[in-house]
Amino acid sequence: MAQGNTVEALGKKVFFLYPAALVLNEVVEELIQEEYEVYVIKDHEKLKKIITKYPGSVVLVNISEQLSEREWETWIRAIMADPVTAKVDIGILAPNGDEDLKRKYVNSVKVNCGYIQVKSDSKLLIKQVLATLIAVNTKGQRKYIRAAPSSETMTTINLPINGDFIKGSIKDISTMGLSCIFDQDPELEKNSLCQNVQIKLQSVLLKVEGIVFGYRDDGVTKTYVIVFTQRTDPAVRTKIRKFVQGSMQAKLDAEFK
Repeated sequence: MAQGNTVEALGKKVFFLYPAALVLNEVVEELIQEEYEVYVIKDHEKLKKIITKYPGSVVLVNISEQLSEREWETWIRAIMADPVTAKVDIGILAPNGDEDLKRKYVNSVKVNCGYIQVKSDSKLLIKQVLATLIAVNTKGQRKYIRAAPSSETMTTINLPINGDFIKGSIKDISTMGLSCIFDQDPELEKNSLCQNVQIKLQSVLLKVEGIVFGYRDDGVTKTYVIVFTQRTDPAVRTKIRKFVQGSMQAKLDAEFK
């Protein structure tokens, strides 16, 4: 599949490089809840390797950390000049409000995600970052971020059937729903309602309600797809988003040690 089609369908990964505390605690958290695929990276050499594999990405750099301003300019220009990473969308997030510095990155370096000064007004900052991400079509057509937990991650489901619970494992999950495999087939019918379902995401135990969307049976394994109903507590969806982001961050960190 061509990169353009992939971005349109799946959206772009958003990498915050050396984010300031305000960005990490306010902006990143808000973007997670807005269903953006967000990662925090604290190693610019590691990020260079990552975007070589994922060139259809957005990188927001805090140029007040680790390197000198001249070194950051060299690093950014190198990313933009490399044919492999030339299509990466780059923006600056930094506390320095120097207008000359801003003009340099916008007009000379020509970072296409602009230069945003990080101030204490978190609401304004979030608004500016969201506008930047929208301008480069970061989400594409994707509405929900879905994670496939690793085999080492404790992600289980308990389905109440006739006064007992049937246990299973979660294959992937989003705020929209999940797919799972049960230890014992509960023989659920399409469109059947599942109430008081317990899902465990590592140490977090949540209760959800869902409708069976269907299942896939390959002759060996039967995978059920359950879509959460509108009665699912918004606080539960918030925790699922946090889990999804954490799971994806862990997977990326393991891939690029």
